[in-house]
Amino acid sequence: MNFIDYDPGNFFDEIFELPGQARPGVESLVNLLNNLEKGDLQRRQRAAEAILLNLGITFNVYGQEQGAEKIFPFDIIPRTISAKDWDYIERGVKQRIFALNEFIKDIYSDQKILKDGVVPKDLVLSSEPFRKECIGLRPPKDIWAHITGTDLVRDRDGQFYVLEDNLRCPSGVSYVLGNRQVLKQTFPSIFSAMHVRPVDAYPDHLLQVMDHLVPESVRDPCRVILTPGVHNSAYFEHSFLARQMGIELVQGSDLVVSDGFVYMRTTKGFQRVDAIYRRIDDDFLDPKVFRKDSMLGCPGLMEVYAKGRVALINAPGTGVADDKAVYNYVPQIIRYYMNEDCILPNVPTYLAENPSQRSHMLENLKDMVIKETNASGGYGMLIGPASTSRERKLFADKIKANPRNYIGQPVIQLSRAPILVRNRYEGRHVDLRPFVLYGEEINVIPGGLTRVALKKNSLVVNSSQGGGSKDTWVLYDSQTE
Repeated sequence: MNFIDYDPGNFFDEIFELPGQARPGVESLVNLLNNLEKGDLQRRQRAAEAILLNLGITFNVYGQEQGAEKIFPFDIIPRTISAKDWDYIERGVKQRIFALNEFIKDIYSDQKILKDGVVPKDLVLSSEPFRKECIGLRPPKDIWAHITGTDLVRDRDGQFYVLEDNLRCPSGVSYVLGNRQVLKQTFPSIFSAMHVRPVDAYPDHLLQVMDHLVPESVRDPCRVILTPGVHNSAYFEHSFLARQMGIELVQGSDLVVSDGFVYMRTTKGFQRVDAIYRRIDDDFLDPKVFRKDSMLGCPGLMEVYAKGRVALINAPGTGVADDKAVYNYVPQIIRYYMNEDCILPNVPTYLAENPSQRSHMLENLKDMVIKETNASGGYGMLIGPASTSRERKLFADKIKANPRNYIGQPVIQLSRAPILVRNRYEGRHVDLRPFVLYGEEINVIPGGLTRVALKKNSLVVNSSQGGGSKDTWVLYDSQTE
């Protein structure tokens, strides 16, 4: 089995420049795969899936039988990114995250950007994730979004675009770490030959971010991960990260507020908690402030947080910056706070709230991607070219009924990468989610999560919609090594 018959098609291919011609720096990987014995790659694929299951790299899809374990579908052929491309991505993502943090800080304090009319006030204040309860809050070190997953896509010309920002509780980093462990065991020799940058320092970097937010007077801080529980679709990520970081995984019922601090129940009594990496949504954090019926959070948590006695990662209220309608204004946000042009461009976006843009969307549904402004996981979305007239009619009615809730974008022909399909290679569309940590400095994990649409011709890469993942190899510049 080899790549002789592999056709990159009329797309940007992440591995091949032309049919049979690998991109610079990737030749040794292609040669290795071409020279494997018959059936060897399939055996390695099966072994990789067994390793992922043993590592606990699994997920639940809501609606599935409770307790069922399923690995995030994984393709053994890595996706590669050149040093030049990574430098561009890293600069663009850092710029974006800094500006969005300034935006969130402003929105919950002086609201200067709204008063200056750079972003429409009504758009922000009507945003579903905007939390009026967070107005006046001052998170430790003035950092709101400590962990971000920025979704990038590449078009036919190889240009990267930001598809969306995820600043609430971005998931998927366990797959980044797990995929790398798998590939190291599956192809140990090729890593050193190709100068692949490591990703395994992420748990240590995250601990450093948490410690950075704790007052210097706390010498031995207690950090925990707060999970909604075993039935959450990302629970296995929560437990995996807790093991990797060497910290406790807790639920809301394990925490209690007393004497103005947050404590964790332990077999030896109460232990004060200094930093919480929370993996539950704002609404469920504290029933005294947000949803009164929440059984997932900790009553009184927000009062302790407001007094600076516990750090929350990410801060409540950050979701206002990943509203897909607010996303449309990120280039202006960068210009406002940094006086710089946007490095990574947005995908051109139409706001249904704008009457003329709404008319354009309704007239061109067949050729556009329509998204709900606060949906995720591939839900609440219409891909025009793959839709039926009935589906388009349904979305047209939804847009007219609630225009604030929808945006439209042209269909981007995502870049592709080869995957293993039984005994041959086929191209499938991919995206990229680099993970960004914001502590003492902004750090981007070199690689991130490459999601792949395993269904032929599909543009939807989400695991809940039939997608999978690949290990992402960011290559060092061989000339500087």
